[in-house]
Amino acid sequence: MMPSSFDGRRQVVVFDLDDTLYKEIDYLRSAYRAIADDLLRRGLLREDPYWRMIELYGRGENVFETLNRECGIDIPVATYLSLYRTHWPRIALTFGIPALLDELKLRGCGLGMVTDGRSVTQRNKIDALRLHPYFPASAVVISEEFGSSKPADANFVHFHRLYPDARFAYVADNPQKDFLAPNRLGWQTICLRDDGRNIHPQNFDLPAEYLPHAVAETTDQIISYLNI
Repeated sequence: MMPSSFDGRRQVVVFDLDDTLYKEIDYLRSAYRAIADDLLRRGLLREDPYWRMIELYGRGENVFETLNRECGIDIPVATYLSLYRTHWPRIALTFGIPALLDELKLRGCGLGMVTDGRSVTQRNKIDALRLHPYFPASAVVISEEFGSSKPADANFVHFHRLYPDARFAYVADNPQKDFLAPNRLGWQTICLRDDGRNIHPQNFDLPAEYLPHAVAETTDQIISYLNI
């Protein structure tokens, strides 16, 4: 296969997971649905609390403590959090992402992932999204497993060892932590613009070293920024 970069080096594109490949708000809704179903199944509530949980979240309240108080139940917050973090998520890739990943593979690019979070949570997301055909196991860096979180350089240097003599790009969504390390390492950095559904707001009012080299308004624009 022809090299996928203009200078003869292989292009490797590394992705963030949450709010990049799928919308994290969908994971939150999935978790609240699983928690509500658990409370109903155990007979602790008679009425479905799902929409009340969504409302409390939207108002910025402590969802689990408020739910306990309003419903007269006494479930430890740790129990709620365990259900939240370990449930099997009902989530889907963001529109345009499957086509983007297919096109990158077709053009001979290597693919990788750097994501912060707990192992069981992130692994469940990856499994539910059926991402294994795109991302080799050795090219998935999860902070809890790896031992460091973004913006640690080590999470990205891993790919220098995995793909020697390649050129790298990182596609993510959060300028506050996503691009500092890859910028330091000479990677190309691309921010996927929030379409209004991201959990964490995008703040571009930061020092230059935190900012991406390009901002893609849609997934279609990512290919054009990669020069492949």
